Amino acid sequence: MVRPRGLHLSEGHLEVAGRPVPACLFDVGLFLFHNARELVRRGAGPYLYLPKLEHHLEARWWNTVLEAIERDLGLPAGCVRTTLLIETLPAAFQMDEILFEQRTRATGLNLGRWDYIFSFIKTLRADPGAVLPDRAAVHMEQPFLRACARMLVRACHLRGASAMGGMSAFVPRKDDPEGTERALAQVRADKAREVQDGCDGTWVAHPALVPVARQAFDRHMPGPNQFHRIPGPVAEAELLEVPAGPRTAGGLRQNLRVGIRYLESWLGGQGCVALDGLMEDAATAEIVRMQLWQWLRHGAALEGLGRLDPALFHGHVQDALDRIQAEIGNSVFAAGRFLEAADLLETLILLREPPAFLTLSAYELLADAIPTEVN
Repeated sequence: MVRPRGLHLSEGHLEVAGRPVPACLFDVGLFLFHNARELVRRGAGPYLYLPKLEHHLEARWWNTVLEAIERDLGLPAGCVRTTLLIETLPAAFQMDEILFEQRTRATGLNLGRWDYIFSFIKTLRADPGAVLPDRAAVHMEQPFLRACARMLVRACHLRGASAMGGMSAFVPRKDDPEGTERALAQVRADKAREVQDGCDGTWVAHPALVPVARQAFDRHMPGPNQFHRIPGPVAEAELLEVPAGPRTAGGLRQNLRVGIRYLESWLGGQGCVALDGLMEDAATAEIVRMQLWQWLRHGAALEGLGRLDPALFHGHVQDALDRIQAEIGNSVFAAGRFLEAADLLETLILLREPPAFLTLSAYELLADAIPTEVN
């Protein structure tokens, strides 16, 4: 299963008519050209995991693209199957329409819980009544996420499509058996909640968690799916319920530390990074960026610190760099791109209007660091 990049990204290393090609077409084109016929011959098929949808017309566009590829490569119509990520707030209001546009090839929907939190903040960023609490307080027990999960199961099961739960980000740590056991208990509870909500499957961040997830699903779902379980209607207002919880100085420090460390790894070419026993990806950095932008925009009062302003924020960025350097050592810090990561993160957070995705700016730094071979 291949996950192409989102519609917003370009592939700077291939140009057509002097312009970079859309990264999603680059990814899907290469995969299907080289693999689709053989996968069909083996009785399987080419499967795609489509991210970042915000509108049913994007789902329609993808279907048109895949129909054209199937036709041009001489593939059976509809052999390219898709799982569609619901990871943006706008898409949550169009699940039925998204499934309709992909009705000949969609296997189901997946709740991308972390990017969904990022999208929730980004979409409601200008509303002073929608300022979120610490990132750690925004978990799947919050009503707005539970509502989205129930709506996803309902949309899928009304149409015989699979509903896939979200990712448990915990990563077992050999150096912390007690912490690992606490994490495993949280994963068990998370997967039990998903299957009892009606999900037909789920995913995890580490292979060691697969038996934990399977145990929960085998216990509560003896068959291959539970399409017969259809939750009741969900009021759209439930999707907009702002989560409750504190905003603290500790939340600010943790956001900056994790955001800088993740972004530094991303600039080094590593998209998934285990930090503090959690598997972090770009969604983490996006949540950090938009949450801190939102706190600054609305002058949020943080427990133990007071109201956040640019000067106070800048001091904490430097403090985060000092803490990271103390954690990893001077030589590792000097060899990395931590200063670039911190500068980029701070610049994007201080902008009057934030860009839609931080990876657009980060990609420029990444591409600049890649040597170009000239024939």
